[in-house]
Amino acid sequence: MEVPSDDAVLIEKGKKAGDPHVITVNCPDKTGLACDIFHVILDYGLYITKGDVSTDGKWCYMVFWVVPHSQFIIRWTHLKNRLLSVCPSCSVSFYWNQQQSKSCPVYLLKFFSLDRKGLLHDVNQVLCELELTIQRVKVTTTPDGRVLDLFFVTDKLAWLFVEVEDMARFCLMSIRELLHTKQRQDEICEQLHAVLGESCISCELQLAGPEYECLQGMSSLSPVIADELFHCEISDKEIHSQALSPDMMKLKRTDVMIDNSLSPAHSLLQVHCVDHKGLLYDVMRTLKDCNIQIAYGRFSPVTNGHRDLDLFIQQKDGKKIVDPEKQSALCFHLKVEMLHPLRVIIANRGPDTELLVANPVELSGKGRPRVFYDITHALKALGICIFSAEIGRYSTSDREWEIYRFLLEENCKFQLSNMMARNHIVDTVRRTLMGW
Repeated sequence: MEVPSDDAVLIEKGKKAGDPHVITVNCPDKTGLACDIFHVILDYGLYITKGDVSTDGKWCYMVFWVVPHSQFIIRWTHLKNRLLSVCPSCSVSFYWNQQQSKSCPVYLLKFFSLDRKGLLHDVNQVLCELELTIQRVKVTTTPDGRVLDLFFVTDKLAWLFVEVEDMARFCLMSIRELLHTKQRQDEICEQLHAVLGESCISCELQLAGPEYECLQGMSSLSPVIADELFHCEISDKEIHSQALSPDMMKLKRTDVMIDNSLSPAHSLLQVHCVDHKGLLYDVMRTLKDCNIQIAYGRFSPVTNGHRDLDLFIQQKDGKKIVDPEKQSALCFHLKVEMLHPLRVIIANRGPDTELLVANPVELSGKGRPRVFYDITHALKALGICIFSAEIGRYSTSDREWEIYRFLLEENCKFQLSNMMARNHIVDTVRRTLMGW
């Protein structure tokens, strides 16, 4: 039985401020490994400036140059352990429990406070800095101006498994204080009290009960809203809130081509598109869900806001993609994911105004990192208060989506019945999500 090697992931920090950090991954290969690596990198608020991927089908070598995309302090040791966790077993390596949300205990953080602008984002930032994953959330405002937040969370680094040579069992190891310990619970509540001050009325953390299962789904979407939110292609003439604003129409200028003339064994996939936060993850997520394997890939630096990707790929059976219909289908899927990796609309919900954001869920069940954080950050910057919020899953005929729903409060700056104000909110939220 092989044991993990700490050398599977190496991180070389930049020599001076502003220099990119270099992440090297050298481990056995698997379909979708690049997607899993990019998911972790995006989750830690890092942006890939350039990179290379190479594999012989059994062993993979990757190198990426990354820079921070946010103000969070990067815990490099934790990042390395997370990257090791998605690498297949090699000589001594950790691997991550891919069903974390199902096998790790889910805890309920119940938080009661006075309402104020930016409250939800400030709480969310504390949870991100403590490296807690928000599985579900339910936020409501009481008539007397107080807020009850229910966060269902797991610890990103709570459980790792170590496979040890010459042992016929797995050793379960915690690499940090677990959520069930009083010390860990006190740490979370103390951090929230420190950030929120006197507005914090009470805070408690406990193992989630049946209420978590009740929030697995979410309130229904009307057919009109569902059609607008999940529409797979947006024409230039559409005028609803999902339509792109003029300065984002450049997203439509995406070129995706497949060339079979340069390699006897691989198809060359070439992508030229506008860069955005999580672009490489979106491409790799699509290829992973389509069972496409990458033999070699180069991610060039951004030039004039655009990025070029060159990927030599194969189908799962090891053959080139020669069927014109399969080529067209793959190119179409990639274009849709790059045009709208996240869907953002504003709609009426009875007498209220609701902001909805949707992102596709991987077939493995993983959602996109940091979406909730970016949405609340954008709304805080706009000065818009959130009356209620919820996160849930929604299934369409062909895929599962993660849905974020926010009931917004009107203020003197934004009359939410005004179409220009609504479009401004949608554009600001989408730009924040895209890293623009």
